[in-house]
Amino acid sequence: MSRKTDTPKQTWETVEYTDSPELPDIEDLQIVDKEFLPRPEELVFRGTETEYGTVSLDKETAAFFKNKAKESGASYQTLVRSILKEYVARQSR
Repeated sequence: MSRKTDTPKQTWETVEYTDSPELPDIEDLQIVDKEFLPRPEELVFRGTETEYGTVSLDKETAAFFKNKAKESGASYQTLVRSILKEYVARQSR
């Protein structure tokens, strides 16, 4: 397979990213604490003793956990239980 040599090279222009209309002003940005809770795929704990109860979730929250569970191969109940367990552990410190 031969390479084309008659194609003109792309001329690049310098872009000033600070002038980009898509970027928000630095004053509008918020700092997010990434360590508040681990990512959903890091929360799948198995083999712990459980106590059964009922928790009602709004549809948006349930859909979020069901999608994350599908990605990680766990049940959404396991993800919810893991997040609650992590929350309790951090609050107990």
